[in-house]
Amino acid sequence: MMNAAEGQCAMNRRDVIKAGAMTALGATVGRLASAAQGNPNADVPVFSTGDMRWQQAYDRALDILARNVQVLPRFPQPVLIEGAEYAGIWQECGPLEALVYRHFRPDVARNSHMVFFELQRPDGQLPANNKQSDTGFGQIQMVVPIAATAWELAEATGDAELLEKAYESCSRWDAWLMRYRNTRGTGLIEGFCTFDTGMDNSPRWAGMAVQCPDKDARICPPNPALPRLCPDLSATVYGARVALASMALALGKKSEAGRWTEQAETIRSLILNKLYVAEEASFYDLDAQNNFVKVRSDVLSRVCGEHVVDASLFATMWEQQLGNPKAFWAPFPLPSIALNDPAFVRPIQRNSWGGPSQALTALRAGRWLDHYGRSAEFAHMMQQWCEALQRDMKFRQQIDPVSGDFTEGDLPDYSPAALVFYDYTWRLAGICEEREELHWNVRPDSPAARRAIFRMVVGRPGKTAEMRYSKNGVELRLGGRMFGRVQGTGRIVTSKSGEPLYALGIASEPRTMQLHLAGQSSRRFTLNPNARVSLTSL
Repeated sequence: MMNAAEGQCAMNRRDVIKAGAMTALGATVGRLASAAQGNPNADVPVFSTGDMRWQQAYDRALDILARNVQVLPRFPQPVLIEGAEYAGIWQECGPLEALVYRHFRPDVARNSHMVFFELQRPDGQLPANNKQSDTGFGQIQMVVPIAATAWELAEATGDAELLEKAYESCSRWDAWLMRYRNTRGTGLIEGFCTFDTGMDNSPRWAGMAVQCPDKDARICPPNPALPRLCPDLSATVYGARVALASMALALGKKSEAGRWTEQAETIRSLILNKLYVAEEASFYDLDAQNNFVKVRSDVLSRVCGEHVVDASLFATMWEQQLGNPKAFWAPFPLPSIALNDPAFVRPIQRNSWGGPSQALTALRAGRWLDHYGRSAEFAHMMQQWCEALQRDMKFRQQIDPVSGDFTEGDLPDYSPAALVFYDYTWRLAGICEEREELHWNVRPDSPAARRAIFRMVVGRPGKTAEMRYSKNGVELRLGGRMFGRVQGTGRIVTSKSGEPLYALGIASEPRTMQLHLAGQSSRRFTLNPNARVSLTSL
């Protein structure tokens, strides 16, 4: 139940979103025109470093992304396509990719959601993709919930129209899924084919059809093992319902928000009770004969990506699977099949979810590793991926999780790989905007930080946030004013207005940090890996 104060807060939030929508969109148009014409004064993120190898890779990544902004048939506005051999946008990944890219092209982030809503069928089915060749409805192909990315984008930009459209479309999509992908009546979401989960060439789906008959996602292929109850597809619906509850509150629909919250908790409980095998600390598909499909796959990180598991269960999964060097914590995390699973496929083939570490999995890692308190380990993963991308410079789809070598034959200019390098650069040593917080990642020993400048516009209305590295430490600036200087390694977390909240250990070993905040005495403290130190009580 929501008390009166919470109700008033929800109403105020809705009013702010609606009131700011036209202003935000109007300002966006001007920024986009400047950015599209290469105007250096446009409000796009700025990164420069004295490390030329890193700078060249970063600039190439941005060039790839700019070229992968294209107009596809059946929708008149530019979207961010997948790139490489994939001439289109897919529901499982396109909205998240465009959300990560939004500081450069907020219009593209918006369009990359609206394309799915505009092409939605009257019965509520969202397309799996929109390609140069056709719009696909032969599978559901979802991973990161489009409801979640749409809500985050609408909240960040004050886009009332997107909020209302996303809420209506994603509500209808949930109803479609429960009508056509709950045929066993369990309340969990069923997988009919390989493409449903986007895990091409995965042993998880060995012997199963790649797509539904007649390219109709309502039809289950004739196979006695189908349909399957899928942890990741069900987790996507859980994450979508959590987002729908937040959208409903923002729209003043309090009773609907309560219903979405209740339904989210229902499917979460079903995932945990029916699809988790405690002895193996793993989630598995349950086939139509009620047998587990025991292939340890990227399903685990996808379930964590929607925060289905609590901290205690995550700790178990981390120890036995996700953080285990013999399983998923490979030299170049995270493999699509555990290293010690007999199903791991070698030799590695192109477009294979049978073992390689995928750029898409790396891009999604920002949705859960910090959340579960593994920021120091995430930093290691980011450094490994950035090194592999700089060695190759072709920005391809997948790497060998042991050697870090990209798969020969994969085509270059893959948007997820380019986004990994852009996103990881800022997460490693720059500024990240996380809902109501700003994360200032101070890492002077990273090559990216060599005489580096990070600058981006954050919040609404926008303020310029900036980090400047020098031999004297790192200057933190907000709205043109320096409010702090840091020496050492760690993450400083502030409010959007610059109020210090806490520091976080982001290195693999203890580090000492010296913090000088304007108007306050200098503070010196030690940050252990993943440990928090309050900056409000020091």
